[in-house]
Amino acid sequence: MASTNIPDIIYTTVDEAPEIASASLLPIVRSFANKAGISVETRNISVAARILSQFPEYLTEAQRQSDDLAELGDIVKLAEANVIKLPNISASMPQLSAAIKELQSKGYAIPDYPTSADTAEEKSIQARYDAVKGSAVNPVLREGNSDRRSAKAVKEYAKANPHSMGEWTADSKTTVASMAGNDFYANEKSTTITAAQAGAAKIVFTDAAGTETVLKDNLKYIEGEIVDATYLSVKELRKFIKAEIASMEPGVLFSVHLKATMMKVSDPIIFGHFVSVYLEDFIAKHSAKLAELGFNPNQGLGDLEAKIAGNAELEADYKAAMAAQPAMYMVNSDKGITNLHVSSDVIIDASMPAVIRAGGIGWGPDGKAAPTKCCIPDNCYAPVYDETINFFKANGKLDVTTCGAVSNVGLMAQKAEEYGSHPTTFEMKADGVVRIVLASGEVLLENTVEAGDIWRSATVKKLPIEDWIRLAIRRVKATGLGAFWLDANRAHDAELIKYVEPALKAAGIEIPVMAPREATRWTLENMVAGKDVVTITGNVLRDYLTDLFPILELGTSAKMLSIVSLMQGGGLFETGAGGTAPKHVQQVLEEGHLRWDSLGEFCALGESFSFLADQRGNAKAGLYGAAIDTAIQKVLNEGRSPQGRVGKDDNRTSHYWFARYWAQALAEQTQDADLAAAFAPIATAMADNEATILAELFSVSGKPGDLGGYYLLDPAKTAAVMRPSATLNAIIG
Repeated sequence: MASTNIPDIIYTTVDEAPEIASASLLPIVRSFANKAGISVETRNISVAARILSQFPEYLTEAQRQSDDLAELGDIVKLAEANVIKLPNISASMPQLSAAIKELQSKGYAIPDYPTSADTAEEKSIQARYDAVKGSAVNPVLREGNSDRRSAKAVKEYAKANPHSMGEWTADSKTTVASMAGNDFYANEKSTTITAAQAGAAKIVFTDAAGTETVLKDNLKYIEGEIVDATYLSVKELRKFIKAEIASMEPGVLFSVHLKATMMKVSDPIIFGHFVSVYLEDFIAKHSAKLAELGFNPNQGLGDLEAKIAGNAELEADYKAAMAAQPAMYMVNSDKGITNLHVSSDVIIDASMPAVIRAGGIGWGPDGKAAPTKCCIPDNCYAPVYDETINFFKANGKLDVTTCGAVSNVGLMAQKAEEYGSHPTTFEMKADGVVRIVLASGEVLLENTVEAGDIWRSATVKKLPIEDWIRLAIRRVKATGLGAFWLDANRAHDAELIKYVEPALKAAGIEIPVMAPREATRWTLENMVAGKDVVTITGNVLRDYLTDLFPILELGTSAKMLSIVSLMQGGGLFETGAGGTAPKHVQQVLEEGHLRWDSLGEFCALGESFSFLADQRGNAKAGLYGAAIDTAIQKVLNEGRSPQGRVGKDDNRTSHYWFARYWAQALAEQTQDADLAAAFAPIATAMADNEATILAELFSVSGKPGDLGGYYLLDPAKTAAVMRPSATLNAIIG
């Protein structure tokens, strides 16, 4: 793609609450930007669009969807890239199935997902759908490393207006439980590719009889690339689950915390083992009937309940089996949605911080709060949550009015580490040995596995590592305090440390390197003392920590400033987490009220305009960025953020106030008279018509909101819900 065709700013079209909010905010952004000749275009990376782009031959010409994700993947490799990325669905299998069903109901003749692919056509269809699942988006767009931190205005507002925090006591029964060994952490092997080893490679499985199967061919490693190979023992996993269920204390809830949306191959399988162990006797008793119904534990209890609905015997036995087990952590007590209903319902980076913020409390099936046993099987990252809980048990809840800010520099470029491992993760069909074999015949790494074990390989390349270290040094110098979260006893981290230590020495700077458990306590101690800290981590911890600390500090991770400094010079500006988006959509559908807070998007927008000013010498864009900072401060100070209840400010009214303050700041600036003249009447009109505009915006509140779909919104219906003020629409133009 020629760089001359790159728009000034690209907005992503996504899913759920962020996309519904976009129906209100994006017209404002486009209108304002147009007055400075700044082009704002969209690219559709929603799960619906990603599905449709895979199957053009099944669709009419009008129905076909361009592969915008692939196009964006090319754009982010250009210096001119300036992309605002909203949170998208990382589709789990249940979400993918629901999206397929909805699209088919709307006349899109896409094929069903083949649960068992036997023919070449079925395998092709399955592979195309699998390309949509999980973290299909982020590895493509993140051609740079992550710089996530709270904007100064947001942090100061949180300190002055503290959110609620649950009380912690030393005798809290909330704990983290992990496997004793034989997990991904314990079994990991890692090496760095030499010049002689660079080139083609393949992953080969050899069974006990000596029969070889190529699991993955056409791999290519480059010099300096770190390659890992590891597996999780399913026998040990199931022993662990049984032991944890058996040792449950009265009054404590049972839960599992995974990330099936990102670890789309491994974590649904792990989730399925929790389901099948929890209901082991029930499944054994009715195995034939459940097989006939097509029950797969990986799909969760929600799928099981749907399949046995109407069968009195199965329903009665299922109810009795559930009652015989320890009470479970609930996603929605009112609706009976348990922790084991759908693998994508309990996402560790959102669910664990919620438990910790609440004082170690989850909600049980009786709708009452209770302490929770949090099962996090693998030990790669479980110690972070365990140490956090131990810290608050000893020290009490966090004082958000005095605590420092915790930011993150994350290694994620070019599909770094575990989040890039989906094509090289496999469930073993038999006992044997998995080997990574180079073109020369050299065995790079190997693991002895048993049937059912989950084996994976992950990589990270040299250039992203070096870029990550440079970014970390810059941020620590700017902030004053930071640490690399690397465990010398973990094989992969030991290879990374070989890069980090010489780079720090060459830069003449001392930054400590600590294992995650020690780094967690060190960070919390400094944070509580009021000091700002940079956490420097790999890809998964980047994801986990940029929810954990913001949820504790700010009450939400959606307000974080997330900048991806693209390695070719462009900028990717992410707008916060979307983990609560489904609940927000539900409220829109039931009550016409959207409590989604676009503050993260406001912050990203300001950074995007400021970046455009620096990148292309656009002075007007710089004024837009500065005016957005002013508008954000006023939105916060004046209490214009969305509230949770009907009749209070919501996403639409928040956008009105943001637009009004933005226009006012542009009208009042003195550097550009033309801009001031353009925005003065807009600011005046919005102020003069305040009562009318707010009345029109609230006119749809309290009524069911018809969006025309969930995964594929109807633009006209969504606009009717999200842009009900004719007065505001006329002013914006």
